Amino acid sequence: MKKMLFLFLIVSIVTKANVYYVATDGNDTNTGTELSTPFKTIAKACSKAVTAGDRIYVRAGTYTCSSTIKLSKSGTATAPIYLEGYATERPFIDFSGTAFGSCGFSLTGSYWYIKGLDIGKAGDNGMHITGAFNVVEWCSFYENKDSGLQLSGGAHDNKMLNCDSYWNADPTDYGDADGFACKMDVGTNNYFYGCRSWANVDDGWDGYLRGANNVTTILENCWTWRNGYAKDGTDYGAQANGNGFKMGGSDDKALEHNFILKNCVAFDNKAKGFDQNNNRGTMIIYNGTSFRNKGNNFSIYLALDSGKTCSIVNCVNYGGNVSLQSFVNQQTNSWMSPFNVTEDDFVSLDTTGVSGPRGADGSLPVLPFLHLKASSDLIDAGTAVGITFTGSAPDLGAFEYKSNSTLLSVPFEDQRPYFCGENLIIPCSRQEKLTCTLYKINGQVAQMAVVGAGETCLDCADLEKGFYVAVLSDQRACSTYKLIR
Repeated sequence: MKKMLFLFLIVSIVTKANVYYVATDGNDTNTGTELSTPFKTIAKACSKAVTAGDRIYVRAGTYTCSSTIKLSKSGTATAPIYLEGYATERPFIDFSGTAFGSCGFSLTGSYWYIKGLDIGKAGDNGMHITGAFNVVEWCSFYENKDSGLQLSGGAHDNKMLNCDSYWNADPTDYGDADGFACKMDVGTNNYFYGCRSWANVDDGWDGYLRGANNVTTILENCWTWRNGYAKDGTDYGAQANGNGFKMGGSDDKALEHNFILKNCVAFDNKAKGFDQNNNRGTMIIYNGTSFRNKGNNFSIYLALDSGKTCSIVNCVNYGGNVSLQSFVNQQTNSWMSPFNVTEDDFVSLDTTGVSGPRGADGSLPVLPFLHLKASSDLIDAGTAVGITFTGSAPDLGAFEYKSNSTLLSVPFEDQRPYFCGENLIIPCSRQEKLTCTLYKINGQVAQMAVVGAGETCLDCADLEKGFYVAVLSDQRACSTYKLIR
């Protein structure tokens, strides 16, 4: 018994997890094990994190990198290796120094948990995953010279939670930079939840296959818009495809990518909203909403392989066309009898705030956009497909109506913000805290503050004169106000 206890103690010591800190004012000659003695580079900390359960905390600031950060070690199912922004701080990992064709993070290991990082300006993908059983949560990928985040090389069973990918573009052909790419020789069972993808020069999500077949990708509660255009709105031509959700495709039009989408939204894309793109695999779209895409909002045109099916149920189409072949199983969709969708079915068609700040837990912003009015006949008109609903039956579209919701177009009318000289005044008669986000007319965030009872004054002396949009929101409601400074 004593020998067994002694052996257990030895194993416990050997496998004890470590904690490392990284800060912009650190030094790679430090121990890195205390907040007061951090490493300076993330690469140094990653070279030290070799044991399952090890943690790396990165302080706020900009970390300029000239080479790929390789995450090749692996944790375990019960003890992943952690790489996180420290507390609520958000570090920016700037890969602008990397050579063209070099990705930012290369994740070849398995069982990593990566959270709270902003990753941008890499010479290729912001992050390239070929490992398995990794979790990437509340990270953003932008201005990379290929897809923001790509999974290929057999990557399987990875989870991407509440992540954003935008403004990714690949000169000089501008034909491959997607927001999220689960493509080429990707593995199966990769999962996206609560992710947003916008203004990527190619597609929002791309499932094009080359070297893999019969793999499955799952998306829930994901939004995608204005893909096919560069950050400044430039259209680089037909090679910049501009689909919202490209569900598959292959060079020989013969490969199967089983694509499952639930409660997803596609709008204002240069091409199609939900696109088959010659995918021969199973496709399932439940409670999708597609709005004002320049191509078809929903497009399934090519016969599937034997044993594969396509089901589109409880979906909403508005401001665009639907092109579906007869083999598609369609149930209770808005383009079917007895529905006739009009603008009056929605609380709002104003897209203001769709790229705005996430909730305190990383959740998507709560907006009135594309939510159903209480008077809409799309409420309680759907088919049960295993998604939670309120009322007697599921609603149509991505957003389930809740009768006790305070989600109104103007729920905070008595707290209307206004400019006074060089300041933005935000009156608040409520005890609960609200987030006030001030947007420039081009959609960029100009100011943001959390306000409580009383009056908040934001210094806006540095802002140009012109039109702005203020958004007041909490986790249940949202109001937008157009202002002139």
